[in-house]
Amino acid sequence: MRIARWCRITPSSVVVDGKAVSVEGTGSLLLKDLYRKFIGDYPKFFKMDTLCRLGVAGAALLDSPGEPREDRAVLIFSASGPLCNDTHYQKTISEEDYFPSPSLFVYTLANIVTGEISIRNHWKGDTSAFVIPGFDAGEIVASTLSCLADPVTRSAICGWAECSGDDSFDLLMVLAARDEGGLPFDAETLDYLYGRTYQEP
Repeated sequence: MRIARWCRITPSSVVVDGKAVSVEGTGSLLLKDLYRKFIGDYPKFFKMDTLCRLGVAGAALLDSPGEPREDRAVLIFSASGPLCNDTHYQKTISEEDYFPSPSLFVYTLANIVTGEISIRNHWKGDTSAFVIPGFDAGEIVASTLSCLADPVTRSAICGWAECSGDDSFDLLMVLAARDEGGLPFDAETLDYLYGRTYQEP
């Protein structure tokens, strides 16, 4: 397994395959600019919570939607899962002002981010969302390799997607594939990519 492509998104920067991507704004405005530049035809994006927007934007930077494929898995790891959106939903069911919102409730599910990525891209392979204490490159690699042991699965979009607020998020996403060139798909490489900060020349 090799890393065919990778991206890193923080509230103030976007890096794809080691190169900075020019974006306008920070936080949620940065995600909207990524949508405008790299997606543009999926208005459902604006109904999603921040974690899903982050995941969908990261996947769009790695691969474009094409023909439906059953050989692409999606695995996302996070410490908070949908907790940010849970907080928004909790406010709609407070005793003082009770107005539960179904549009927010759907995004309280931990695996909704993998579902949104798969739906948008027509990927029909395995999807899994994991809530773990913190970024753990070894766990990401081990779980992804286990998924890729299935002979049908040829590649996986996987990585870390954490969101603690509408303007506070962190993503490292890679496209790991069989028979591809690129970086080794191992814990050391993921640790390096996650800790790496891009310096403008």
